[in-house]
Formats: sequence, C-alpha cells, structure tokens
Amino acid sequence: MTDRKIELQSHQIILFTGDSITDCCRREAGGSLLGNGYVNFIAAELLERYPQLNLNIINTGINGNTIRNLFARWQPDCIDRKPDILSILIGINDLWRNYDPSKLADAVSVKEYETNYRKMLTRVRDELDCQLILIAPFMFCTDTNNEMFRVLPLYIDVVGKLAGEFNAILVPLQQMVNKDMQEIPPEKWSDDMVHPEIWAHEWIAKKWLETVT
Repeated sequence: MTDRKIELQSHQIILFTGDSITDCCRREAGGSLLGNGYVNFIAAELLERYPQLNLNIINTGINGNTIRNLFARWQPDCIDRKPDILSILIGINDLWRNYDPSKLADAVSVKEYETNYRKMLTRVRDELDCQLILIAPFMFCTDTNNEMFRVLPLYIDVVGKLAGEFNAILVPLQQMVNKDMQEIPPEKWSDDMVHPEIWAHEWIAKKWLETVT
C-alpha cells in the first residue's frame, strides 16, 4: 500500500466500477444513480468536503459481474467516460462461482483474473490520464476451514501485484476487515459473508477515504 494520495481538482470525473457491492441497487427503479452503498457514502463525503470542485461522480458497477464481464464492457463503461480517477472493486464473484455448481461455467481462475485485469489497466494507462485505485476483494469470514476464504488470498495478491505494477493506490480491505472482526463478528457485517450491511458500506467508505484522500 502506498502513502500517495489522489489529487482532487475542479470538475474531475471520479468513476467507481465493479460488481454488486459497487452497484448496490443503483439500477433499480427510483434508486440513486450512485446506489445506496459505499460509493454513495464516498460521494456524499467528497461533495460535502469540496463543493467548490464540482466533482462528477459516476457508478458503473453491475450486480453479478466478474472480471470477464467488466473486461467485456470496459470501453463504454470506463474508457469512453474518460475518468480522472478510477476506483475498481472486482473479484469475489470470480472466486465464488468456482464453488457454485450452477455457476461453474462463469467461474474465473486466478490466472484469467490477472490476465484480464492487467489488460484493462494497460488500456487505462495507455489511453487515459487517470489516477487508479484498486480495492482488494474481501470476505467477512474467520473460518480458516472455509475453502473459498482459503483461496481468496490468491485473488487479493493479484490486486496487490497489479497496484504496484500500475502505480495505483491499493485499498487492502481484507486486512482492514480482519483487524476489526477481532471486535465485531462476521455475522454483524454480512449475512452471506460477501454483501455488506449498510453500516459496513459506510465503514468501507471511511476506509477508502482514509487510504485515498
């Protein structure tokens, strides 16, 4: 994790993308375009802190996505929007589908995860003038016998390696979650070990802000 912070300037586009944790109901009728999760909390804080900057905050997260899906929509949902700051959270579906018999065809290996992620970041580096933030995937779990939780570090390591390779700010959420789960048990954070409760979304937003700004 770097000590470097993002540089906020007037009229910047800040783009968040990923899976359901980022989406968080943003596409539901009558919902906020930013969703009701961590992106919404980050946006509220940034807009309150820096109203003079007229920041444009966008959420293109889509429920159920893997890196494969994100790679397929990278042009319209990222490159074409020309973000100045890009925050990515992806990977838990890639892993989880290896353990769901009905979703095995959509499972993404660690190798494919790294390959597609690197291709996406290479395009950002080559085509955009953009500050990168990579959020490591995470689970609310303390069971060392949980096979999915035991494999998760392989995906987390990919994100850490790519953050170094592409000079991105890394938000190591699993490390942060592990620390706070010493006081707050996993079931308080999420009812399925993956999707945060609303207060946990705010917690994620605070960790993002502390790391990034």
